[in-house]
Amino acid sequence: MSTHCESVTGGIKIAIDRGGTFTDCIGSHPERDDVVIKLLSVDPANYDDAPREAIRRVLEIYTGEKIGRDEKLDTSLIESIRMGTTVATNALLERKGQRCAMITTKGFGDCLIIGNQSRPKIFDIAIRKPEVLYQKVVEIDERVTLEDYTEHPKKFRTEDVSTDNDLVIGLSGEVIRIIKRPELSAIEGKLRKLYEEGFRSIAVCLVHSYTFPDHEKLIGEIAQKIGFKHISLSSQLMPMIKLVPRATSATADAYLTPEIKKYIDGFQKGFAGGLGTASAMKGAGARCEFMQSDGGLVDVDSFSGLRAILSGPAGGVVGYALTSYDPKTKIPVIGFDMGGTSTDVSRYGEGRYEHVFETTTAGVTIQSPQLDINTVAAGGGSQLFWRNGLFVVGPDSAAAHPGPACYRKGGPLTVTDANLYLGRLLPEFFPKIFGPHENEALDESASKILFAELTEKINAEIAPAKTMSTDEVAYGFIKVANETMIRPIRTLTEAKGYDTSTHRLATFGGAGGQHAVAIAEALGISQILVHKYSSVLSAYGMALADVVQEVQEPSSIAFTPESQHSFLERFAELRKKAAASLYDQGFSDEQCEFELYLNMRYQGTESALMIIKPDVDWNFKAPFIAQHLQEFGFVLPNRDIIVDDIRVRGIGKSFRSIEKTVDDQLNELTATTLIDERKSVMIKSIYFEGGRVDTPIYKIEDLSVGSKIPGPAILADGTQTIVVPPNSSAVLINTHVIINIGDDEAKKSISTQQVDPITLSIFGHRFMAIAEQMGRALQKTSVSTNVKERLDYSCALFDANGGLVANAPHLPVHLGSMSTAVRMQAEMWKGKLKKGDVIVSNHPTTGGTHLPDITVITPAFHGDKIVFYVASRAHHADIGGILPGSMPPNSRELYQEGAAILGEKLVSEGRFNEERITQLLLDEPAKFPGCSGTRCLPDNINDLKAQVAANQKGINLIDSLIDEYTEEVVQFYMVAIQENAELSVRNLLKEVSKKFEGKILKAVDYMDDGSPIYLSIEINADEGTAVFDFTGTGPEMYGNMNAPEAVTFSAIIYCLRCMITEDIPLNQGCLRPVTVIIPKDSFLSPSAAAAVVGGNVLTSQRITDVIFHAFEACAASQGDCNNLTFGIGGKNQETGEQIRGWGYYETIAGGSGAGPTWHGTSGVHTHMTNTRITDAEIFERRYPVLLREFSIRKGSGGKGQHRGGDGVVRDIEFRVPVQCSILSERRVYHPYGLAGGEDASCGLNLWIRNIDDGKGGNVERKINLGGKNTASMQTGERVIICTPGGGGWGAVHLDEEIQAGKVDPRSSWRGQGTAANYAAVQESAS
Repeated sequence: MSTHCESVTGGIKIAIDRGGTFTDCIGSHPERDDVVIKLLSVDPANYDDAPREAIRRVLEIYTGEKIGRDEKLDTSLIESIRMGTTVATNALLERKGQRCAMITTKGFGDCLIIGNQSRPKIFDIAIRKPEVLYQKVVEIDERVTLEDYTEHPKKFRTEDVSTDNDLVIGLSGEVIRIIKRPELSAIEGKLRKLYEEGFRSIAVCLVHSYTFPDHEKLIGEIAQKIGFKHISLSSQLMPMIKLVPRATSATADAYLTPEIKKYIDGFQKGFAGGLGTASAMKGAGARCEFMQSDGGLVDVDSFSGLRAILSGPAGGVVGYALTSYDPKTKIPVIGFDMGGTSTDVSRYGEGRYEHVFETTTAGVTIQSPQLDINTVAAGGGSQLFWRNGLFVVGPDSAAAHPGPACYRKGGPLTVTDANLYLGRLLPEFFPKIFGPHENEALDESASKILFAELTEKINAEIAPAKTMSTDEVAYGFIKVANETMIRPIRTLTEAKGYDTSTHRLATFGGAGGQHAVAIAEALGISQILVHKYSSVLSAYGMALADVVQEVQEPSSIAFTPESQHSFLERFAELRKKAAASLYDQGFSDEQCEFELYLNMRYQGTESALMIIKPDVDWNFKAPFIAQHLQEFGFVLPNRDIIVDDIRVRGIGKSFRSIEKTVDDQLNELTATTLIDERKSVMIKSIYFEGGRVDTPIYKIEDLSVGSKIPGPAILADGTQTIVVPPNSSAVLINTHVIINIGDDEAKKSISTQQVDPITLSIFGHRFMAIAEQMGRALQKTSVSTNVKERLDYSCALFDANGGLVANAPHLPVHLGSMSTAVRMQAEMWKGKLKKGDVIVSNHPTTGGTHLPDITVITPAFHGDKIVFYVASRAHHADIGGILPGSMPPNSRELYQEGAAILGEKLVSEGRFNEERITQLLLDEPAKFPGCSGTRCLPDNINDLKAQVAANQKGINLIDSLIDEYTEEVVQFYMVAIQENAELSVRNLLKEVSKKFEGKILKAVDYMDDGSPIYLSIEINADEGTAVFDFTGTGPEMYGNMNAPEAVTFSAIIYCLRCMITEDIPLNQGCLRPVTVIIPKDSFLSPSAAAAVVGGNVLTSQRITDVIFHAFEACAASQGDCNNLTFGIGGKNQETGEQIRGWGYYETIAGGSGAGPTWHGTSGVHTHMTNTRITDAEIFERRYPVLLREFSIRKGSGGKGQHRGGDGVVRDIEFRVPVQCSILSERRVYHPYGLAGGEDASCGLNLWIRNIDDGKGGNVERKINLGGKNTASMQTGERVIICTPGGGGWGAVHLDEEIQAGKVDPRSSWRGQGTAANYAAVQESAS
C-alpha cells in the first residue's frame, strides 16, 4: 500500500472481486502506487455493501480525506470501476433467485424435469435430481419442425420453399415446416393469468426457436405489452441447437437477472453521479463494467444473470493468463486456484482463452460462452476420513462455519489442519480473527488432539508392522488431497491431447502455495509461477481485462469452397453488430479487435469444435482437421464438414500498464543471489516426505529481485504461504515468485512387503483415473451416436489374471461381466498372444452380455509376460440380425440377433484385421435365414478402432505408472485394491446379518411371461460372506429374456456397491466374499444358442429388483429400459441386395422406487442403465420424426408414506415408413411397493395406426403393441411409450412428507467445467 501523501483529484481506476468470504480490491492511479484492500464480503455491523466500502477506503487513501460510510461517493474521482461478483452464483447456489415461469411448446412442459433422463450419481438408489428454477410452466399450442433429416440415405435437401406456405428458411439455413401457428388470444390469456398470479419474470423456449425465433418473439411482444419486467427469450440469449440446455439457460436468466439488477440498483445508489458508459460519456459519472463468465467485461447496464455465473473465477483466469503467459515463448499455463471449499483449475495456451458452451453449475446446465474453469470439491476445508482401510479427503467440507478444527469452533479435521499440524501453515502469518472475541490465532492444539485420536484409530486397524506416526497420517491426507485435485487437471489437459509436462503451473488463492509443488511434480511440471498479487489475482484480472461483445447465429451449411462466400457475408453482418455495441461504449476503431469463429463438426457426429479464423486466409477446414485430429485422434476425409454456428467476439482493448513477461524478466536476470538462513525470520520444524526438517521462514517483502532461496523453505507474507520443499528452489522477479523443481528421476521407493494405506488410497485414484481417461478417449474418438452421444460403453483395467482392478462408473450392467470376458479370453488365448495383439469378442458364452455389446481386449506385455489387460465394451448400433438395430423383440435364436464372435484377433501385432472383422459383421450374419449383416459397417469399424485406441491409452497410462513406481509396486497394489474392496463388502454383509438377526433373506419376482427369479441369501456373519442362491429360477426361455451368467454377477456387484454408502474401489474384490449359485439351463444360465438380447437390458433389471427386495433396501424401480428401435434398410430378403439405410436406438426413463427415507424420482433411468436421451431438436434434425410429447406420466408411481417416482410418456410420429420395435418389461407385473407401499403402474406401448375408413380418408386407431413387438409403421403413424413408475414405501395412511430441509440440494450437483461434465458423462451410459 502506498504511503504517498499527495492527494489526487481524479483518474482512479478500481478493480474488485466480491468473493463468497472476502472482497478483494485494487486501486490504481498513474501517479501513485497501487492500493490493495481485502475485507469481509459480509459484515453488516460495519457496512451494507463490501464493494462500495472497498471503494470508499481506496478513495480515502488516494484523496487523503475522511469519507463517511453514509456519504455518497464522488464519481468524478473515479475513471472506472470493474467488478466480478458472486451475486448470481450465490442466488443459484442458495436457490434465492426471482420467482419466474417458463413458457414452452405443448408437450414439453416437463422437459427440464426429465432433462437428459440420467441420474446424477450412479450408485445412489435415493436418486436426487437438481430442482428446476421456475415455479410454473405454461405450454403454448404451437409447433414447427425441420423438413429434412441428416440421416437421409441420399442426403436429400429441400431446395424450393415457394410452393408451400408452411415452409420457410430458418436462420441456420434449414428448411422449417410450420405445423401449428400460435393463437394470439390464447397466448395473451395464459400470460395475463401468470401476471395476475404475481409473476414478473418469464423465460420462453420453444422447440427449434434457435433457427425459427418468430413464435418466441411474438410471445415476448405480448408479454411486454402486459407488463412483465423481465423476459428471457432463448433465441436471443443463445441461438444454439438443443432444447433442454437452451431452456435451462433461459430460465436461469429469468431467475438470476432480476437479482443482478436489484443488486446493481442498490450499488448505484451509493454514488453521487451515474455509473456506466452512458453517464461517463456525458461527463456525469464513471465507467462501470462487470466481468462475465467468458472472461470479458460488459457495461453495467448490459450485465445479465446468464453471463454472470463465473464472474469472479473468470477474473482469476484473466489475471494469470495475462501475467503468466508469454506470447513469444508460447509456454501454456495451468491455473491452480485452491480456496477453502473447492479448487478451480483451468488452462491458457495458444494466446487465447478456452471456452465451453455448455456446462453445469449448481445442478443447472447452462448454454452460454464460459471459460473452461473446472471445480473440484477439494480445498482447505475438505474433511478428512479413515474409511474401510483408505484415506479419504472430501467431498464434505467444514465450510466457513464451523470451519476446520483449528478455527476454534469445534470443527472437524480438514486439509487446513493437516497443513497446520505439519508446520506448512504458519499461525504467525495468519490473521488473528478466531475465538469468541475474534482476536486469537489458529488453534494448533485442536488439530493436534484430533490427529492423535485419528492416528490411534488407524493403527488399531492396520498391521502392527505398518503402524504410522501422527506426522505420517497428516501427510498421507495431504498426498491424497493432492491426487484428488490432480485428476481434473489431467482430464482438462491430457484428454484434449495436451502434455501436462510442457506447461507451467500458475498458483493463486489462499491455499495454493502449500500444495503447488506436489501438484506440479505429479504432473511432470518443472516450474511454478506465483504472482505478487496471487491472493487478489481475480481482482487484478478485472483490471487487466477487455470489454467483450459476443454475437452468434446458427447455421447448418457444409463448409465448401462454394459456401465460403456466404460465410464471409454473415461474418460481415455479425461484425457490424459487435462493432456498433463497442462504439456505443466509447471504443474507437483502433481499440477494437474481432475474433471470428465457426463451430464445425463432421456430418453425422455431434462433437463440434469452435475454430478461430486462420491468420492468413479464410480456410477454416485445415485448422478444423488439425484440431479434430489432436483432440479426437481421427479424421473422416469422406464426410462433409458442417458449420453449426457463426460467432464473432468483438473486443474493446482496455488500457493496461505494460508489464514485462516472466520470460523477459528471467532473461534480464543476469545473476541470482543465494539467500541463506540468516535472512529468515525464524526456523521451524516442517514435515516433508520422509520426516521433519528444520526449515527457514522468509518474509517475501524482505527479499529483493534476484534472490534465490533453496528448499526446504517457506516464503510468506500477510496473505499467502508458499512451501518450497527440498529439491526445489525459489527465485524472485519483479512480478512473481518462481519455483523451479529439481530433476529427480529416481523411481519412488515403496515396499511391497506390507500394504501402505496412503499409497493404497493414491493408487485407488490413479487406477480409476486410467479407466476414466480410457472412457474419455473412447467417447471422443468414436463416431456412432450410441457411443459418442448416448455414452453406451465401459472401460476397465484388469490384472494379469483378468481380475477387475478399476471400472470407471459407466454402465452398471458391465461392472462384473467384463471381467468374465477378460478371464475367458485370457484362457482361450494363453500362450498365443504377442505384443500388439488385440482380441474382440461378444459371445454370451465367453463373458458377453448381449451381441451389440462388443468387447475389445488388449494385453500389456513386460518382456514376454502379460502383466495386465485393458478392455473396452461398446454398444454398436447394428451388428446384423433380423431387424435394424439388432435389438429384435421377437428373436428366438442367438443368430437372429446378429454377429456372434467367440474370440478373434482384431489386431495382429499392430495390424488392424479389417477384412476379417468385415466378414464377421457383414457376411457371417447374412448367411442365416431372414437375417442381414450389419447395416452400418463404417460406424462399426470406426468404433472398433476407437476402442482399440482407448485401450492403448490405458496401456500408455499404466506404463507411465510403472515408470513412476516400478512394475512390482503397481502389480502389488492391483492386488491390494481388490482386497480393500473385499473388506468393504465383508463389512456390509456383517452389518446386514446383524440387521436381520441372521435370518436367510428371500425374494421372488416374475418376468412378464411368468418366469420366476428366486433368490435366497445366506450370510455368514462371522466371516462376512454370503451365498446368493437362485435355485428355483425358471428354465431357459424360447425368447430373448435369457441372461448370460455374467449379467447376474453384474447385478450383484452393482447392488452391493449401492448399499455401501461410501465410495469404495469398484473391482473384483467386491465379489470375493460372495458365492453365486445359478441353476444350469435356467434363463439366468442359458445354452450357447439361446437368444439373449433382452436379458442384458431387461432381465438384469429384474435381478436387481429381486436383490434389493431381499435386502429390503427400496421399492422396485421401473424395472425396465424401454428399448425402442426403428429404422430402414438392410438386406432385401428377396434379392439379397444390401440396401443402405439408417437405424436409431434409445432407452427411455421411468420412475425410481421410494425408500425408507426418500420419495422416488420421476423421469429418470434406474439401476442397470443410465443412458442419456437424444435432445428433441437433435432427434428431429437427424431422423424423419416428430416428437409430439415427452412428459411425466403423472400418477404412475406407487402411493405410500414415500411416493414412487412417475414414469414418462414419449409420443413419436414417423414422417416416413419405418420398421419400429419395442423391447420392454413390466407391462404385466407391477413394480412392487415395500413396507406397505403400493405398487406402481405398469407400462403401456401403443401404436396409433391410420386405418382406411372406406370413405377415402383415415381414422386413428389405438393398438396395444404389448411388451415385445415389431411393426411396419407408415407415414403419420405414431408409437407412444408409457413407461412404468416406481413402487411406494410405507403405508399410505401414514402420509409423512419428507421435509425439504432434511435433504441437501447440493447432493445432486457436480463441479464446474469440462472435467466435471466428464464425470457426469462417466455415469451416463446405457
